[in-house]
Formats: sequence, structure tokens, C-alpha cells
Amino acid sequence: MQESPLIGISDGPIEKKKGTFYYTNKIGGKPDPIPGISDAYNQCGVCDGILGHVVQIYCPLAASPYHRTINVFACPNPQCSGKPESWKALRSQFLESEMKQPLALQDMNGLQVKQAAMSTTDWCDEADDWGMEAENNEPESRSQAHTETAQPVMDSLAAGLDVSNRLQGLCLNRPGDHGGAVPPTAVPTFQPFYISVVEEADLVGHDDLQHANKLLREYEEREGVAVGEIGTCEGEGAEKYEKVEAKHGDAIFSSFMKRISLCPEQVLRYSWSGSPLFIAEPPSNINQMVPTCAQCGSPRVFEFQLMPTLVSLLRSTDLSSELVLEFGTVLVYTCRDSCWTSGSNAPVKEFLFAQADPDQKLFK
Repeated sequence: MQESPLIGISDGPIEKKKGTFYYTNKIGGKPDPIPGISDAYNQCGVCDGILGHVVQIYCPLAASPYHRTINVFACPNPQCSGKPESWKALRSQFLESEMKQPLALQDMNGLQVKQAAMSTTDWCDEADDWGMEAENNEPESRSQAHTETAQPVMDSLAAGLDVSNRLQGLCLNRPGDHGGAVPPTAVPTFQPFYISVVEEADLVGHDDLQHANKLLREYEEREGVAVGEIGTCEGEGAEKYEKVEAKHGDAIFSSFMKRISLCPEQVLRYSWSGSPLFIAEPPSNINQMVPTCAQCGSPRVFEFQLMPTLVSLLRSTDLSSELVLEFGTVLVYTCRDSCWTSGSNAPVKEFLFAQADPDQKLFK
């Protein structure tokens, strides 16, 4: 049985005085590099402009000893919209044991690509680690909410404090960290928000179904399509699309709307090695379009996707300028073995597939 996808939801803005770390799940802001990983600026493959940081996801895998974070970047230049070269997904990993000693003292002679053997159903024993925060002065309600859905990744409080102290010196973005190649003011920055997570299966209660089906009926009347009522997602395999005809002739889009009606505000869906939710008909050779890992040659698997509701949250921190980023959904595929070279200071580039929204006005 395929596990229920995890749903990411915006959980309020991140105040400037609040520190974030590599294990903070968030929208926008600046990326928080994993210890020892370079945080150099990323350039657009189309216009050579600087990419803006879209999301940061902390997603360690159950059978792996590595801390693991994925950052997604995109170019806000309207001329680059929809072009795959204007997006970038970077995966970073590290072992806690490596961080507890100076990087210069690590044995650099026996470097090798380490692959974590994992089943196709594993993601993380503590899959609700999203949204874990380190601020001690956080309001009790938020702290309790995160505690209920997240387990600490450190073995003890002492270890956690040790990591936090080290991160303050390693992860804060400073002009000098980037060699001065690009002035910090030139970096497009989206307003930051926390991401919290729920299981999609938890949304399928009696009241939820009634509400979802009410929304579905309204959508059917508006679009002239009959897609049937929503049932539970447990026991389903790949996404199933009904053979129906909407006014715009897109059955895939109708099924997309049906599925997300359980939680219209979702900004992200996570299902490691699961099935993506397409917003439009994908290319018939989509599986062949996903390249193998450039580092180890292993196949890539679907891991998560960005949802159209995220578009409305991507606004510039600079109120005097406007950042525009339009998309329907963005699918992120990562190395099945999550390979990593011990001692590496550069993240691994993964594969993205972007689809335009056939009806963007519905999400604004």
C-alpha cells in the first residue's frame, strides 16, 4: 500500500528576528546552508540573473544516517517563466559526526560516494520533521504545534545546542560569504513563511469529505464537468484520472482540482518515490525525460512538488520592487540512492519538471 502524501501548508510569516536553520521548512527568505556546504548564489540558465530562493525542505530518509535538505530556486524574470533552465533544485547532506570535528581535520584521502540503501516506501521515520524550529522564545502555541508534528533530529538537548551554536557561525548569510561577486541587494528575495505538514489521509474525515464534495459540486457547475465524489486516498496506487470532459477539455486538470479540494491551501505535496499529481497532460515519455543521477548514475524518483497556491505567497521583501513567478506545478525528482560524497562542500543538482497552470486565475 502506498503511503499517503504529506501536505505542506503555509504556517505564518517568519519574523526578521527569528533565526532559521537547515532543518527549517520554509517558503522564500534566504537558504540556510547545511554545515560545510557553500552558499554561493545561483544563476539563471536563461538570462544569467540571480535566482530567488523558493522553498527549503528538510527531508532525511529513514534508512540513511544523513541530515538532508533540498532547496529550490527560480528566476523571477518574466521572460524566463516556464523555462526549465530558470529553475534549480539543490540537495545537501551531512553526517553529524563529520560536523563535530573541523572539516580540515577530516581524512580527505578515502572520499567515496556513499549510497544509503532504502526501500521505495521509506522517507523518514519522523516524517513530520517539517517545520521544526530552534527558537526558544517562540510562542507556546507554535512550539507545541511543531512538537506534535516533529521529532528532534538530535540525540540530546546538549547535542542540539551544540549544533545550533555551530550553525550561528556557519550558516548566517554575510556579504563576505559570497566573495563579493554579487551585491546582496541584487539578490531577489521572497517573503519568508514557515511550512507545517499534515498527512493527506488525515484530511479525509466525514466533515472533510462533506466540505470537499461541496467544493467539488461548485467546481462541476462552474466548469461543466462531472468527476464524481471524493473518497479516501488510502489504498490508492498511482494517481487515477477520470475520463471526463471539462469546458476547457482537460480531464487531468479536473482530477487535479478534485484531489487538492481536500486542502486547497496546500503549497507543497511530498511523496518520496510516489506518484506526482500532474496539473496538465504530461509528455508520454515523461519517465524517459527524467535523467539518471549525474553523480552516481542511479535512477531518479519523484520526491515532492510545488503547488499553484504557492504563487500568491511569492512576493518580494522589497516593497519597492515586484517579483513575478508563475507556474502550475513544479515536480522535483531526486537520486533514488540519495548519494553523497563524504566531505563535499557543494550540493547535488537534481531534476525539475515544471508545468504551466491551465487556469491560473482559480488560485488567486
